[in-house]
Amino acid sequence: MLNAGDTAWVLISAALVMLMTPGLAFFYGGMVRAKSVLNMLMMNFIALAIVGVLWVLFGFSLSFGDDAFGGLVGNFDYAGLSDAFGKLVGLASAGPPAVPWPGPDALPLLAFCMFQLMFAIITPALISGAIADRAKFWGWTLFVTIWVIVVYFPVAHWVFSFDGFTGKDSVGGWIANQLKALDFAGGTAVHINAGAAGLALALVLGKRKGWPKDTGRPHNVPFVLLGASLLWFGWYGFNAGSALAANDLAAVAFTNTTVATAAAVLGWLVVEQLKFGKPTTLGAASGAVAGLVAITPACGFVSPIGAIAIGLIAGVLCALAISLKFKFGFDDSLDVVGVHLVGGIVGTLLIGFFGTTSVNSLGADGLFYGGGFTQLGRQALAAGAVLAYSFVLSFIIGFVIKKAGGFRVSTEDEVSGIDEAQHAESAYDFTGTGGGLGHPSTIPVKSTPAAKLEESKA
Repeated sequence: MLNAGDTAWVLISAALVMLMTPGLAFFYGGMVRAKSVLNMLMMNFIALAIVGVLWVLFGFSLSFGDDAFGGLVGNFDYAGLSDAFGKLVGLASAGPPAVPWPGPDALPLLAFCMFQLMFAIITPALISGAIADRAKFWGWTLFVTIWVIVVYFPVAHWVFSFDGFTGKDSVGGWIANQLKALDFAGGTAVHINAGAAGLALALVLGKRKGWPKDTGRPHNVPFVLLGASLLWFGWYGFNAGSALAANDLAAVAFTNTTVATAAAVLGWLVVEQLKFGKPTTLGAASGAVAGLVAITPACGFVSPIGAIAIGLIAGVLCALAISLKFKFGFDDSLDVVGVHLVGGIVGTLLIGFFGTTSVNSLGADGLFYGGGFTQLGRQALAAGAVLAYSFVLSFIIGFVIKKAGGFRVSTEDEVSGIDEAQHAESAYDFTGTGGGLGHPSTIPVKSTPAAKLEESKA
């Protein structure tokens, strides 16, 4: 029987998650140079168009259709969503007494489909930050198209497709059902997946001209904070919506998302104060995103105290991890590796320590709750499998597109500005009469705390 309240919550959550992609565009857009902000906004926005179409054609079916091969990918039963109208999905309760499938919390298949679509959209958008300031728009578009087909759709099946959800006898993915690793809302399928792909593309496309001496300071920090705020707001749909019901578990996920993010902000700012002598607005925004990333897989399996610990640990470790690109020489422009890959790994592994069945009986007890190392091992295997699969496939896809001449812009276009070269537009009119400042490259820049921070990182 359809549950109207749960259906309303899932549809609202889907809309919240959709908002995260424009929020991400502003978060990333504020961190790039003024001459490439439109390109960054477009790299995020185009994911809505590409993935939205592919999802209906066959993406949802490959992700959530009945398993076609060893828990690795779904079949084409839902291709085109032609028979999705009026169909319900859900899990039957075990009883007693037994409840016929799909149980009392049934959802319209299309509501669940649209909720999961928003996850599929934002995941490739996250990758874009790793290659900011140097990617061709159509090369990126081609990469996203191929990547979601061969990487995201299969990985979503591994992690999110549970036996018996889309049909009474349906079979899902290997991580969710055979390995039994826990991922409430996408630490592996979204963040580790995107972070590994970002690392691969940063290596394939190479360094920006002048990096690391010229790190490219953020051109609009208020944009960054606005984007982080929109992400935080939308993330409630991401995490609490993953309960797929308006119930106590959704409230737990909502609470954990809040406190973990708050703790991560504090952790990141303390690291900045100790290392550089100043807490920055950029650091506060980045810390918030790091906390959101880390709590994503764990939000439905840990207590609020556990969530605070996860957020604090993630804030500290991610703040330290962003300097790895300078140590190892890969130009991850907007710290996708340091925030999403590292944050996703931290959150996924810490379930093995802080997980407790007192919060969710379908979860597992971690090391701190008497569960031993069993769940930690499962979490590590899931994280490693997704990381390796995404990195290798992303490297190959990116390498082929680059060799075909379709991925990296010319040095001339990179220096003069990608917005003009790729889109025949600019975000700001510096030649008008309102102020007469001229092009920003002609304006002297004072040594600000943010500038000193970037210089000290390099």
